[in-house]
Amino acid sequence: MNFKIIIGIVIGIIIISTVYIFNQPQKSNTFNVTPFLIKTQGDGEPIFVRGASTIFDVYVYSGEKNIEKSTPDNPIYTEQYLHLNTDNSVLYEQLGWNNKLQKTVVVVPIFTKTAYGHPGFYDYYTNQCDKRCINSIPIQHDLPMAYTSSVSVIKVLSMLGYPMITDIEIEKDPNLLKKFDKVILLHNEYVTQKEFEAITNHPKVLYLAPNALYAKIEYNYQNNTITLIRGHGYPNLDIRNGFDWKYDNSQLEYEDCQNWKFYEIENGLMLNCYPENVIVRDKDLLMAIKEF
Repeated sequence: MNFKIIIGIVIGIIIISTVYIFNQPQKSNTFNVTPFLIKTQGDGEPIFVRGASTIFDVYVYSGEKNIEKSTPDNPIYTEQYLHLNTDNSVLYEQLGWNNKLQKTVVVVPIFTKTAYGHPGFYDYYTNQCDKRCINSIPIQHDLPMAYTSSVSVIKVLSMLGYPMITDIEIEKDPNLLKKFDKVILLHNEYVTQKEFEAITNHPKVLYLAPNALYAKIEYNYQNNTITLIRGHGYPNLDIRNGFDWKYDNSQLEYEDCQNWKFYEIENGLMLNCYPENVIVRDKDLLMAIKEF
């Protein structure tokens, strides 16, 4: 392993710690951010797969090779890991790294991560479980490399210095968003009524993933659990958006962002595709996010 790779790994681990407990966005803020966990290092030896031609270095780990799907000419790994590329420091500065983006906040979809977990809502949707899988599901604080959890977007934006909170902070204090000029929403598919109102009443929201604000849940403070209330075909199959939200763009959820663009709605901008797979290499998209 050459010196550059070692430095890249070290810097990446420093910038993205295993436990994402972020600093307060402003010195005057006293709220605590719910901890959420993102795996930043795999099993076995690191293997460098992409570098200078992309915005970030990308690694896989030898111990996470998918034996069933791999071939001798095309090895497949279960996860990829992002680290800063030391050659791109100027670009990172342009995109916001170390710029103290205190007036913008990213909302980590911890409720949605929990809904997609096991046991979880999708076990109920696929008839593998009864209503026990939509009632009182414990919050999952770990965020593995899952497409549904916006993990690549979270990693990229956190490396570039964006402050982050979770759904839980907004549910506990809907006025929290008023402290920020701009809000970036990810794949926050499952939200509470208070969170929905706080987001849709904020004057400047960047909806960075289609299918946000889709189903209504209830959060239990004492038990730290969520329960599905309405939406996604529940309690009746003809109910889609649980809030009957006129700006629901779930039909764009599987668009791949090869021709991305933002379009205006009443309180901000919506992206017309799901950015999880392109955000690691698209500097124009990252600049558009910064300049929003």
